[in-house]
Amino acid sequence: MRTERGRLLKGVGIVVALLLFQSIAVAEKKPNILFIMLDDLGKEWVDTYGAEGIELPNVTKLAQGGMQFVNAYSMPQCTPTRVALMTGQYPFKNGWVNHWDVPRWGKGCHFDWAKNPSIARVMKSAGYATAVAGKWQINDFRVHPEAMVKHGFDEYCMWTGYEAGNPPSGKRYWDPYIHTTAGSKTYKGKFGDDVFSDFLIGFMKKNKDKPMFMYYPMCLPHTPFTHTPLEPDAKDKESKYKAMVRYADHVLGKLVNTLDDLGIRDNTIVVWTTDNGSARSVTGILNGREVRGGKTLTTENGICAPFIVNCPGWVPEGVVSDALIDFTDMLPTFAELGGAKLPTEHAFDGYSAAKVFLGEENDSKRKWILSMGGANRMVTPPACGEMKTTNSRAVKTDQGVVNPIPFRDRVIRDKQYKLFIDVDRNPIALVDVINDPEEKTNLLGSELPAAIQAMRKLKEALALLPEEDANPSYNPQPDAPKAAKKNK
Repeated sequence: MRTERGRLLKGVGIVVALLLFQSIAVAEKKPNILFIMLDDLGKEWVDTYGAEGIELPNVTKLAQGGMQFVNAYSMPQCTPTRVALMTGQYPFKNGWVNHWDVPRWGKGCHFDWAKNPSIARVMKSAGYATAVAGKWQINDFRVHPEAMVKHGFDEYCMWTGYEAGNPPSGKRYWDPYIHTTAGSKTYKGKFGDDVFSDFLIGFMKKNKDKPMFMYYPMCLPHTPFTHTPLEPDAKDKESKYKAMVRYADHVLGKLVNTLDDLGIRDNTIVVWTTDNGSARSVTGILNGREVRGGKTLTTENGICAPFIVNCPGWVPEGVVSDALIDFTDMLPTFAELGGAKLPTEHAFDGYSAAKVFLGEENDSKRKWILSMGGANRMVTPPACGEMKTTNSRAVKTDQGVVNPIPFRDRVIRDKQYKLFIDVDRNPIALVDVINDPEEKTNLLGSELPAAIQAMRKLKEALALLPEEDANPSYNPQPDAPKAAKKNK
């Protein structure tokens, strides 16, 4: 009798130990992360946000099975957003306030791995296999062929960006010019985002038993507008643009299906977003209202990005979150999810939203979000009346490429109110983004208690910002080799 009881207790002990071991293993398991960022797409072209006239079934499925954010801020255009993502810093800190197309304009300026933090290096330090595919444009691969490795990516497949003096490099869609470990070449007859997504699929298959961090800055649907493999007969501008947006949805479906096939879908956090608003040459319908593309603008159509997070078993399903997040939050968020430590030699502006992504908290640590670094000019918001522009493009001086305006215009926003700030650090407009989506009514001086309270809070945030923006920090690079410049 005692022997049977002893065996029973021993068996129970083994089961408890196995369950405990299993729970510890699950707790210590690192999620894969796939961060997909489209190039130039506003909410007015995403049906799960209320866009009309277009259907994106894979994006909708991702949102319905995960978490859809309504208050996620990017920067107004390409370079400031991408560097904010890589560094976890606002443009006023990392210096990349304006767009600077390194392969085209160069002048020694580049995104320097020796001077800047990198989200990929942070994830790599936690044992992640890292990959990137798509658009880069902030290094010249003719000068630094292994720049992506220096930034922390184990493998890469990149459109080079237009390299001055090298016409084939201007192509990103049909016959794309792509840089890999084998060098740069034209992929004749191929479609760029097929090459990039196929590369990522290969990386997944090779590394499926390891934690993976994958960054996919798509080329789609940036100009030049073109037909796609699924819609070869698209002819006019609108047809081509819609075809490109739908093809971005198709590529998402291809990647998610691969995760399913590999059996790693329930351990892969997929983030789907965009770098800024749509091109200003296209107009969509959002919740019954015409919305012109807002790329380069600090109005909501330029910076309030569609942002969806999905992972079965990790991220709650069917949640629409009003938590405040922006692109500087991604580095600390992914670091927390992956168990990485932030490097102490750099200061970061972002806050981890990991607990929000996982449904452990309903709100982020943020009281406000910020965006800046629009077009290479400043634009007066509609609430101030007639729109005016002022040139603010970065320039080359004896000190390198610098921002000519010490304090660039910017916006600071909470969940309802948004403050526009000019180059003299003066608030010039306060708008209610919920009740005034076109941002036409200036509430500065309003006697509404809510507006007064919001003004006080956002001015306190303004007071925390440095009085002068940084310039890009880099060791000057040499010019691209002359042979590459003459390449026909």
